[in-house]
Amino acid sequence: MIGIMADSHDNRDAIRDAVRLFKRAGCRLVLHAGDFVAPFAAGELEALGCPVKAVFGNCDGEKAGLSKTVDSFGKIREAPLVFQYGGREFLLTHTHFSLDSYIRSEKYDVIVYGHTHRPEVRRSGRSLIINPGETGGWVTGKRYVALLDPSTLDTEIVPLRILG
Repeated sequence: MIGIMADSHDNRDAIRDAVRLFKRAGCRLVLHAGDFVAPFAAGELEALGCPVKAVFGNCDGEKAGLSKTVDSFGKIREAPLVFQYGGREFLLTHTHFSLDSYIRSEKYDVIVYGHTHRPEVRRSGRSLIINPGETGGWVTGKRYVALLDPSTLDTEIVPLRILG
């Protein structure tokens, strides 16, 4: 199982909830589609006990600190991050602005993005497109993550505890 999150925006409680859910689901990889914001928030993912792949978002200003923190348990870099996992070609990015060109390229089995704070799962051409929604919950008041089975590409958007 792959855990997917984005836009956690320093909400450590939400990140901890996501970590607990991902551990219960048996995730062997976790993707973060940008906007941790600060290194102290990213550090919460070390408790996962599995690799993390992440990209910087538009609110990730302290890139050196984020890199130092994440490099101890995973990888963070500028978007897009392209990698293979379970025989599938993945593209991980933050914004949706290049989504159409990524889809048209027909290169990727799975495209993961964030930024809009709205969950989405859809197919287009060869690609499964996933936005887990916002993990932090600051914009919508709702916290989401996604779970992806890499062998079947079955995807579930999972709400975390609601703010308020």
